[in-house]
Amino acid sequence: MRRQRGRAALASLAMVALMTVTATGCGTALQDLGPLPPRFSGPALPADAVVSEMTSVLAAEGITVARQPSDGPGRCTERLMGRHAPETAGSALEAAFARARSEHGWQAGPDLGGGTLTLTKGNWTVLASRPSPEAAQGLQAPVVMSLTCLDPGGSTASPTPAPAAESP
Repeated sequence: MRRQRGRAALASLAMVALMTVTATGCGTALQDLGPLPPRFSGPALPADAVVSEMTSVLAAEGITVARQPSDGPGRCTERLMGRHAPETAGSALEAAFARARSEHGWQAGPDLGGGTLTLTKGNWTVLASRPSPEAAQGLQAPVVMSLTCLDPGGSTASPTPAPAAESP
Protein backbone atom coordinates (compact mmCIF):
# COMPACT_ATOMS: atom_id res chain seq x y z
CA MET A 1 0.00 0.00 0.00
CA ARG A 2 2.84 2.32 0.93
CA ARG A 3 4.54 1.61 -2.40
CA GLN A 4 1.34 2.62 -4.34
CA ARG A 5 1.11 5.90 -2.41
CA GLY A 6 4.75 6.60 -3.18
CA ARG A 7 4.20 5.99 -6.88
CA ALA A 8 1.07 8.14 -6.89
CA ALA A 9 2.91 10.99 -5.14
CA LEU A 10 5.82 10.70 -7.55
CA ALA A 11 3.45 10.71 -10.54
CA SER A 12 1.67 13.79 -9.14
CA LEU A 13 4.95 15.65 -8.73
CA ALA A 14 5.97 14.71 -12.27
CA MET A 15 2.64 16.01 -13.65
CA VAL A 16 2.98 19.30 -11.75
CA ALA A 17 6.54 19.73 -13.03
CA LEU A 18 5.45 18.93 -16.60
CA MET A 19 2.55 21.39 -16.45
CA THR A 20 4.82 24.10 -15.03
CA VAL A 21 7.37 23.61 -17.81
CA THR A 22 4.62 23.60 -20.44
CA ALA A 23 2.98 26.77 -19.09
CA THR A 24 6.32 28.56 -18.82
CA GLY A 25 7.47 27.50 -22.28
CA CYS A 26 4.23 28.47 -23.99
CA GLY A 27 4.00 31.84 -22.28
CA THR A 28 6.30 33.50 -24.77
CA ALA A 29 4.48 31.97 -27.74
CA LEU A 30 1.20 33.60 -26.71
CA GLN A 31 2.25 37.19 -27.23
CA ASP A 32 -0.02 39.85 -28.68
CA LEU A 33 0.76 40.28 -32.38
CA GLY A 34 -1.66 43.13 -32.92
CA PRO A 35 -4.96 43.21 -34.78
CA LEU A 36 -5.86 40.53 -37.28
CA PRO A 37 -5.66 41.46 -40.96
CA PRO A 38 -8.97 42.23 -42.64
CA ARG A 39 -10.90 39.23 -43.91
CA PHE A 40 -11.21 40.87 -47.31
CA SER A 41 -9.98 44.02 -48.95
CA GLY A 42 -12.01 46.67 -50.69
CA PRO A 43 -15.67 47.50 -50.32
CA ALA A 44 -18.24 44.78 -49.68
CA LEU A 45 -19.82 43.61 -52.94
CA PRO A 46 -23.61 43.54 -53.13
CA ALA A 47 -25.27 40.17 -53.70
CA ASP A 48 -27.03 41.31 -56.89
CA ALA A 49 -23.72 42.26 -58.53
CA VAL A 50 -22.09 38.94 -57.62
CA VAL A 51 -25.08 36.89 -58.81
CA SER A 52 -25.18 38.89 -62.05
CA GLU A 53 -21.45 38.28 -62.73
CA MET A 54 -21.66 34.55 -62.04
CA THR A 55 -24.86 34.17 -64.09
CA SER A 56 -23.23 35.92 -67.05
CA VAL A 57 -20.02 33.83 -66.99
CA LEU A 58 -22.08 30.64 -66.81
CA ALA A 59 -24.32 31.82 -69.66
CA ALA A 60 -21.24 32.58 -71.78
CA GLU A 61 -20.35 28.88 -71.46
CA GLY A 62 -23.88 27.72 -72.27
CA ILE A 63 -25.05 27.03 -68.72
CA THR A 64 -28.38 28.64 -67.86
CA VAL A 65 -29.03 28.99 -64.12
CA ALA A 66 -31.76 30.45 -61.97
CA ARG A 67 -31.27 32.26 -58.70
CA GLN A 68 -32.78 30.37 -55.79
CA PRO A 69 -34.27 32.27 -52.87
CA SER A 70 -31.88 32.67 -49.94
CA ASP A 71 -32.53 30.86 -46.67
CA GLY A 72 -33.91 33.84 -44.80
CA PRO A 73 -33.45 37.44 -43.78
CA GLY A 74 -29.99 38.40 -42.64
CA ARG A 75 -28.40 35.44 -44.41
CA CYS A 76 -25.55 36.17 -46.73
CA THR A 77 -25.88 33.23 -49.11
CA GLU A 78 -27.11 32.79 -52.64
CA ARG A 79 -27.55 29.71 -54.81
CA LEU A 80 -27.63 29.36 -58.58
CA MET A 81 -29.10 26.16 -60.03
CA GLY A 82 -29.45 24.88 -63.57
CA ARG A 83 -28.91 21.92 -65.87
CA HIS A 84 -26.48 21.20 -68.69
CA ALA A 85 -25.58 18.34 -71.04
CA PRO A 86 -23.73 15.77 -68.91
CA GLU A 87 -20.92 15.25 -71.45
CA THR A 88 -19.81 18.89 -71.34
CA ALA A 89 -21.11 20.16 -67.99
CA GLY A 90 -17.78 19.75 -66.17
CA SER A 91 -15.67 21.41 -68.83
CA ALA A 92 -18.22 24.23 -69.26
CA LEU A 93 -18.18 24.88 -65.50
CA GLU A 94 -14.36 24.94 -65.46
CA ALA A 95 -14.36 27.35 -68.42
CA ALA A 96 -16.86 29.58 -66.62
CA PHE A 97 -14.60 29.72 -63.56
CA ALA A 98 -11.61 30.56 -65.78
CA ARG A 99 -13.67 33.32 -67.44
CA ALA A 100 -14.63 34.74 -64.02
CA ARG A 101 -10.93 34.90 -63.10
CA SER A 102 -9.76 36.47 -66.35
CA GLU A 103 -12.63 38.85 -67.14
CA HIS A 104 -14.11 39.75 -63.75
CA GLY A 105 -11.16 39.68 -61.34
CA TRP A 106 -12.12 36.63 -59.30
CA GLN A 107 -9.27 34.76 -57.61
CA ALA A 108 -8.84 31.01 -57.20
CA GLY A 109 -10.22 29.98 -53.84
CA PRO A 110 -8.92 27.37 -51.42
CA ASP A 111 -8.35 23.88 -52.82
CA LEU A 112 -11.07 21.71 -51.32
CA GLY A 113 -10.27 18.72 -53.53
CA GLY A 114 -12.80 16.16 -54.61
CA GLY A 115 -13.83 17.91 -57.81
CA THR A 116 -14.80 21.15 -56.07
CA LEU A 117 -14.18 24.52 -57.75
CA THR A 118 -13.81 27.68 -55.64
CA LEU A 119 -13.41 31.39 -56.34
CA THR A 120 -13.08 34.43 -54.09
CA LYS A 121 -13.61 38.12 -54.68
CA GLY A 122 -13.98 40.78 -52.05
CA ASN A 123 -16.26 39.44 -49.35
CA TRP A 124 -17.63 36.56 -51.48
CA THR A 125 -16.67 32.91 -51.98
CA VAL A 126 -18.15 30.83 -54.79
CA LEU A 127 -18.26 27.05 -54.56
CA ALA A 128 -19.35 24.49 -57.17
CA SER A 129 -18.87 20.76 -57.62
CA ARG A 130 -18.04 19.35 -61.02
CA PRO A 131 -21.10 17.46 -62.26
CA SER A 132 -20.80 13.76 -62.89
CA PRO A 133 -20.50 12.94 -66.60
CA GLU A 134 -22.60 9.79 -66.06
CA ALA A 135 -26.18 11.03 -65.98
CA ALA A 136 -29.26 8.92 -66.54
CA GLN A 137 -30.23 8.67 -70.19
CA GLY A 138 -32.20 11.65 -71.33
CA LEU A 139 -31.45 13.72 -68.20
CA GLN A 140 -29.19 16.72 -68.00
CA ALA A 141 -26.59 17.06 -65.27
CA PRO A 142 -27.45 19.44 -62.41
CA VAL A 143 -25.22 22.49 -61.97
CA VAL A 144 -25.29 24.01 -58.48
CA MET A 145 -23.25 27.03 -57.43
CA SER A 146 -23.22 28.30 -53.83
CA LEU A 147 -22.23 31.90 -53.12
CA THR A 148 -21.40 32.93 -49.54
CA CYS A 149 -20.24 36.27 -48.20
CA LEU A 150 -18.19 37.02 -45.11
CA ASP A 151 -19.78 40.38 -44.38
CA PRO A 152 -22.88 41.69 -46.12
CA GLY A 153 -21.58 45.24 -45.78
CA GLY A 154 -23.98 47.70 -47.34
CA SER A 155 -25.52 45.22 -49.75
CA THR A 156 -29.04 45.95 -48.62
CA ALA A 157 -30.52 49.39 -48.56
CA SER A 158 -31.80 50.57 -45.22
CA PRO A 159 -35.34 51.90 -45.23
CA THR A 160 -35.63 55.67 -45.08
CA PRO A 161 -38.33 57.02 -42.80
CA ALA A 162 -41.11 59.02 -44.39
CA PRO A 163 -41.07 62.72 -43.52
CA ALA A 164 -43.42 63.57 -40.69
CA ALA A 165 -46.38 65.74 -41.57
CA GLU A 166 -46.35 69.14 -39.91
CA SER A 167 -49.38 69.96 -37.78
CA PRO A 168 -50.85 73.47 -38.06
